[in-house]
Amino acid sequence: MTQRFTNIAEVLADLQAKVQSKPLEKQKKPEKPGEDEYECPICKDTEFVYYKQKSTNGLLYEFSKPCECRERKAWKRRFKQSMIPDEFLNANFENYQRVTQSQKVMYQMTLDYLNEFSVVEEEDGTKKKVLSQANFGLIAVFGEQRLKELPVGERAMVKQQHNNFGIGKTHLQIALSKRLIKDGFNVLVVSDVTFMDELIQAKMMNDEGETLNRLLKSAITADVLIWDDIGKAKWSEAKETLYYQIINERYRKQRPIVFNSNEDRGTLADKIGFAAASRLLGQCGDFLLETEGEDWRLKKKGAV
Repeated sequence: MTQRFTNIAEVLADLQAKVQSKPLEKQKKPEKPGEDEYECPICKDTEFVYYKQKSTNGLLYEFSKPCECRERKAWKRRFKQSMIPDEFLNANFENYQRVTQSQKVMYQMTLDYLNEFSVVEEEDGTKKKVLSQANFGLIAVFGEQRLKELPVGERAMVKQQHNNFGIGKTHLQIALSKRLIKDGFNVLVVSDVTFMDELIQAKMMNDEGETLNRLLKSAITADVLIWDDIGKAKWSEAKETLYYQIINERYRKQRPIVFNSNEDRGTLADKIGFAAASRLLGQCGDFLLETEGEDWRLKKKGAV
């Protein structure tokens, strides 16, 4: 028979009675994690191994030392924080195609630039990271913006003569970033269009500049900033200001920028501003290469 209630008080009283009439289930204590639940069973994921040792006066002291997994986990953290694009996760020096002369020159220059970095062990056992004092840039001989300004009928021929797309610039610089990460350097990889859009959106947010400052800080303070396809974003005065802010701060702090672009010296300056381009290109020294060649992305798809 269905029970009927005349008011809400009776409903609540009935529910309370039902709850009190049911026996409470005993809660199980959480089990202690087994050895197989830790990534590293030696240190139990603390990254330190603790041990005790008696001194000459018989007192027992506790010491710790870094676990063998510490550097491996640190490498994984740096790799994750670098923001390497998914399509380049497998890019390395070993699988870079070196068929044409331009590919060989780019490859050798990248290796020469890698030698500009080192990790020096100090007398106290700490390690000091030595950064290159130069930027490293791979840019076009004939920029994309210049190509777009040509009459439509001339573009295809000029692009074929001075192609800068799909020649392996990004592949090489991602391979460089992986080697630097492995050596202990903090690397940040940004793609120009996405990065500039994020900065502009952050600039418009009503959060007292918190998001914008966080993005700028990550780009300015990284040991090495890998800037892919710089100058690709559509120009605006706000973006030009941001380009200058990042490039100038890294210039002042002597932190290198590794960049590639489908623009040439002149058109890159048009896209990011003359002051920013002067600092970016001027700090390259011998590590600025104007390059062109066959589009290997099209070749893989059978388009050429």
